Amino acid sequence: MAVFSTVAQPKHFRRSALWLALVSSPVVYAEPVALETIQVTAEREAEADAVVDAKSIERFLSADLEDIFAGEPEVSVGSSVGVAQKVYVRGLEDPLLNVSVDGATQAGVLFHHTGRIAVDPDLLKRVEVDTGAGKASAGAGALGGAIRFITKDPEDLLREGENVGALVKLGSFSNTKGYSASTTIFGRLNDQWSTLVSVNQSDHERYEDGNGDEVPGTDARQQVGMAKLVGHFANGQTLRLSHEIRNDEGERPQRPQWAVSSFNKLYDLDGRRDTTTLNYGVAPEGNPWLDAEFTLYQSKAELEQNVADRWGRYFGFTRSIGGDLRNTSQLGSHSLTYGVDYREDKVNAGGEADKRAEEETGDVLGVYLQADVWLTQQLLLSAGARYDDYNLQDNNDQTFSEDAVSPNASLAWQVLNGLTLKAGYAEAFRGPMPRDAFKVDLAQNDPDLKGEKAKNTEVGFDYVYQNFSLSAEVYRSEIKDAIADVLFGPAIYRNIGDLKSDGYRIATGYQWNALSAGLSFHSNDAEVDGQPLTVYEHNLLGNTIGDTWVADLTYLWSHNLEFGWQGQFVQGIDDLETTVGTIDKPGYGVHDLFVNWLPTGNEDLRLTLAVKNVGDKQYLDHASNADYQGIAGYEGVVGMPAPGRDIRLGLAMRF
Repeated sequence: MAVFSTVAQPKHFRRSALWLALVSSPVVYAEPVALETIQVTAEREAEADAVVDAKSIERFLSADLEDIFAGEPEVSVGSSVGVAQKVYVRGLEDPLLNVSVDGATQAGVLFHHTGRIAVDPDLLKRVEVDTGAGKASAGAGALGGAIRFITKDPEDLLREGENVGALVKLGSFSNTKGYSASTTIFGRLNDQWSTLVSVNQSDHERYEDGNGDEVPGTDARQQVGMAKLVGHFANGQTLRLSHEIRNDEGERPQRPQWAVSSFNKLYDLDGRRDTTTLNYGVAPEGNPWLDAEFTLYQSKAELEQNVADRWGRYFGFTRSIGGDLRNTSQLGSHSLTYGVDYREDKVNAGGEADKRAEEETGDVLGVYLQADVWLTQQLLLSAGARYDDYNLQDNNDQTFSEDAVSPNASLAWQVLNGLTLKAGYAEAFRGPMPRDAFKVDLAQNDPDLKGEKAKNTEVGFDYVYQNFSLSAEVYRSEIKDAIADVLFGPAIYRNIGDLKSDGYRIATGYQWNALSAGLSFHSNDAEVDGQPLTVYEHNLLGNTIGDTWVADLTYLWSHNLEFGWQGQFVQGIDDLETTVGTIDKPGYGVHDLFVNWLPTGNEDLRLTLAVKNVGDKQYLDHASNADYQGIAGYEGVVGMPAPGRDIRLGLAMRF
């Protein structure tokens, strides 16, 4: 069924191929008319619960993960230091999600006090977020959903008829007295091949919080490089080969997600990620049975910390090698996606004398099937299942083998023109896998360790009327037999209980001529066996975050001048019960502004002014480690305060 939408969608509305089909007006059939033949080319629509596009990323001169996800209330980012940033989706930490860059899964955990996701915002074309266990095609271990980072192709930068180009970007940051500089060269080698090479350097001194105090351990020096080769061939074939390198170095606290204290001193900490990816697709025109995609990748990450006055240097290393082969067949108006994926993970760790002496290896093989079936012109059924087989060989010569089938089913019913009701249920499974590299020689696995099983149920609706949109959903996610190394007691990874994440989301948007406005709200309760999640006690599992509002206004004054505002407001939490005592998480509101100006009237020259935290608010982000200092014996256990006001200036020159 060919269905097209002509409504301009506000930024905060959930965008997916399914939604675009359902909210459109029904197809009206008429007598055939002879028309001129035209050729249309387009990318497959992103089927995700939320999409952050390149324009949103560029508006505020995004420098890290917090900037990228600032407009998504269901996604929170803790810590203001890039190397320590952790991402939470509906309260669940990113190790419970399937995270990928151009299809390359980022599976390893290097250090429980640092983050494990590192990307360059300038290279991103878009970011797709699946909230909660969902489709079988989301990948192995997607207990809490999935995050997919997609980088730019040369064709995204080249203009029509252009064979070569360059983009130079310069940025300055007042708070850190820092800068960023990048150069991207792109071009066509011939009619089939195109390529790009990009390098980025940034250097930041310690930032100041809202009180004007310098925060130790927040300086950073980063280098990022990416090369990509893209080829287009006959019969709808596309080949992409890319390699990305990212380095991060600086003086950090021993536990980088905590503030500096007498027991959390500063030491050198260096990190690196290397990812090589091969993507091949074939979709011959006129062949509805074949739309195949093949991904092969290797992703390596390493971390080196020099605790000079204690045990010296310690090294952590993770490597993932994997692939995904899938095909989508169109059966009339229905579609069927089926495939197989495989990944092998390895973790090494050790001190300077026995570098990488400890080792664990694991692998997972998955087979999946997902069908989208139109039961009527207004009712769509999506159903599927995946089978996953996990194997682990840990550093204590224990072997674990777990497998399970994870089904899913959802319905979307267009009750009225523009109104769609939705309901779905999905399961996901993850067996035991290699552990945190910085704990691999200290902790061990419970011999009776079982796999984790997620169950996600949600209902909601989408409504669109002309330029107005409204959507809402209520969800419940449960992960049975969650695996963790608890804070107190022997260092043993075991099944600690059932993790639950309940909540709801409401979003609305309006487009009026050159003005667009959005408002969204998310409320979530995340707990394990009735105890609220906190990053201190439940590292690598989740965190408790207050009710969150995100609002934005954007005005296009002319085709070459745009400005806007975004606000994030988080409600405080009082008397949060933890295993060590009661803590508070004060609320806060933060305002950001931006102005984009094209002095020449086109993208040859772009000037951007962005002001983050306009009011210079002093606050501790709820996604960071909470403040435990009011509890006896836990002085110094507190996350770093967020940066104060930061005035950013950006210059982009296109040649």
